[in-house]
Amino acid sequence: MGLRSATSRIYRGEISADIVGRPRIWATISGLLLVLSLAGLLVQGLNFGVEFKGGSVFTFKSSASIEEVRGAVAGGGAHQVIVQKAGGDWRVTTESLTSAHVTEIKSHVSQELDVPADKISTQVVGASWGGEIQEKAWQALVVFMILIIAYLSVAFEWRMAVAAVVALVHDLVITAGIYAWSGFEVTPATLLGFLTILGYSLYDAVVVFDMIKEVTKPLSATSKTTYSEAANQALSSTLVRSLNTSLVAILPVGAILFIGTTLFGAGTLKDLSLALFVGMIVGTYSSICVATPLLVQFKEREPKYKQIRANIARREQSSKRQAKTAKVKAATAGGPGDAPEDEPSGGSSGEGPDEQSDIRSTVTVKKVVQTGPRQQPKRGTRQKRRGGGSGSGSGGK
Repeated sequence: MGLRSATSRIYRGEISADIVGRPRIWATISGLLLVLSLAGLLVQGLNFGVEFKGGSVFTFKSSASIEEVRGAVAGGGAHQVIVQKAGGDWRVTTESLTSAHVTEIKSHVSQELDVPADKISTQVVGASWGGEIQEKAWQALVVFMILIIAYLSVAFEWRMAVAAVVALVHDLVITAGIYAWSGFEVTPATLLGFLTILGYSLYDAVVVFDMIKEVTKPLSATSKTTYSEAANQALSSTLVRSLNTSLVAILPVGAILFIGTTLFGAGTLKDLSLALFVGMIVGTYSSICVATPLLVQFKEREPKYKQIRANIARREQSSKRQAKTAKVKAATAGGPGDAPEDEPSGGSSGEGPDEQSDIRSTVTVKKVVQTGPRQQPKRGTRQKRRGGGSGSGSGGK
């Protein structure tokens, strides 16, 4: 019951995590991820596919093992042999070969693996074509970034555009680094995945920025909320929506990556699904924990929001001072049983409350308890008292 209540309160935005107020934590996490990713790019490097670096591709069906396939192709004279299982077919990539060398390898594979030569398909890709693809990919990325900056600057402001671009570069570097560590081959499908995660990360950031713009618009010099607090409130309102959207998108991509590639051998799809899977997770994190805190850091430096923070601090300081003054007055004021000011009790008129308290603190009061029999006069019996009373009454008459 408690968990359900807490979940419903989170969905209604009644419980908010202080995400904006902890920029150092997110900066540390992002820094570690970036260092790990850059290390992967520098040490491991990206495994570019034949579409980028050029080469020859042999595709055929066979029941042979991966070692037998590699040996058959290498025995034909190929040196850089990469064997992959794509569904029920073997896909073997080698360095760029001449037509005569390709024919020789086909003949050798046909003899070694008992595969008809006409069932072995070949494809020769030149390095110039791969270089052209890389150039087009960089051009698309630059145009994409320019359009993003222009749109966000017009729809929101340049600070939001800068924060969004920093988050996008953050996502690209981390995704590329994880791709390098995984050893997956970079193909044109990988580039499509990279461009897709940029759009996805941008969508999430725009949703958060739009809510922040709406919440922070009424802020003025007399506001009781700083820009950071208002932005954190807006982020908390969209947090569950962002997480739900990301989860719904990640589940099918994860199914393609982990189930499709292991059970069904979806060779080309694994390149796309890995980029999407990593990019969606990192994009959700960056829009919440990178773009928004960075935007708040920019906005808090504006004179308007600096003045709001200063006014709030001044009012809080004044309230604390008033509360402290009231507490001192209550401690020094007399109680209901105290004597008037002109006739102080417990001392001469020259003694003040502090002096009286000092005197009382130096005097030791001891309570004496009687331990023996109580010595009191005897009052006589009831009959004597009655007789005495009547005698006195008769004498009076």
